[in-house]
This record gives sequence, C-alpha cells and structure tokens, in this order.
Amino acid sequence: MQEKKIELSFILAHLNELSAQEQQLVANAKSAFKTAYAPYSGFLVGASVLLENGEVINGSNQENIAYPSGLCAERVALFYAGAKFPDVKINTVAISVLSKNFEVKDVISPCGACRQVMAEYEDKQDKPIKVILHSPTDEVLIANRVEDLLPFIFKNSLLKQH
Repeated sequence: MQEKKIELSFILAHLNELSAQEQQLVANAKSAFKTAYAPYSGFLVGASVLLENGEVINGSNQENIAYPSGLCAERVALFYAGAKFPDVKINTVAISVLSKNFEVKDVISPCGACRQVMAEYEDKQDKPIKVILHSPTDEVLIANRVEDLLPFIFKNSLLKQH
C-alpha cells in the first residue's frame, strides 16, 4: 500500500484585488443571480462565463417543483456558451451567490455536477479554465484550473481502450 498526496492551488483575495475585467465578470454574475428562479430554496446563484473571443455569457439557477428538473447557474451559462459558440474556448467562470433565507458569509463552491461539466469543457479545449468564486462579503477564491476544484476528474480518455 502506498499513500500519495494531492496538491491543490487556490488564491484567496478580496474583490478589489482582481483585475478590472475579473471584477466586471463578478459584477455580471451578481447581476445574473437577480434573474434566478428559486422559489423553493431561496438560494440565488449567478454565473458569468468569459470566452476567448471576449463574449460574456450569463446564467442563473432555475428551480422546478420536480427538483431534478432544475438547473444550476453554472450549467445554464456553460451550456448556452457551448451552444452559441461551440468552437470558442472558455477563459474564466465567475460565480456569485445570495440567499433569501440566511446570511452567506463564505465562498460557496459549485456542486459536483457543475464541476464535472466545467472539467469536460476544460478537457475538450485543452486549456485551463479559471474559476472565481465570489461571496457576498466580496471575498473571492480563485482556482486557475478546474482540477483544483475537482481532483480525480472523470475524463473522456478514461473511457478509451489502450
């Protein structure tokens, strides 16, 4: 038996320490959560995706009374970006949250399904995607690649026979 360690890298910062472009992307994510449809959880999430061509795609979570039928903000934005600009690489994803029911003080990380979707896009484009997680206190956590949010990514190459 052999023990191995994984090293993950994150940057913790304040919103005002980000570049102007990254601050604008976070502002877009904050604006996007205002369009969230979250009557059941009261948990509003906005995501903003910056593409290599300069386009910005925003998304918000959309709940449904049949819970599995809803969709997270990250996947709304990523799937729309993939559908509208299928050959354009993703540079950065910014995610912001707000709760109608409690005070959010910490950075909230995307769910596992959203992390896997981000990982698929990162693998497909063979280029890291920066992920900026924003809290209502204006603290941010930055991962310079999706794998720092989801170690042991399930990749397409794992399905191929060698």
